[in-house]
Amino acid sequence: MFQYALALFLQLSLAALAFAAPIAGEVSATSNTWQYGTGGGILGFIVLVLDILVFIEVLKSNRSPASKLIWCLVVFLFPIIGMVLYWLFSNRAEHNSGGSYEPLP
Repeated sequence: MFQYALALFLQLSLAALAFAAPIAGEVSATSNTWQYGTGGGILGFIVLVLDILVFIEVLKSNRSPASKLIWCLVVFLFPIIGMVLYWLFSNRAEHNSGGSYEPLP
């Protein structure tokens, strides 16, 4: 189950990066590559890696499944804002499970 969710997440991430890339007609030799924000380049890669770390931390926590789903959706829909909100307001120390997944009953 987790493998399918991870594969779907990676496919959606790649699709988001592909759609966020600039169209060939919009790019010129003198264009500023930083104007594309988190759609690509170094900044986009850094945001992607940090968001993946947030997903891993949320999924390994001992939160309820509904809480995990909400945090994952917030970070997925709003990558930068969701990541900042998670790091500031998630009470990570209380929900740390010690690094392993708990089996479902």
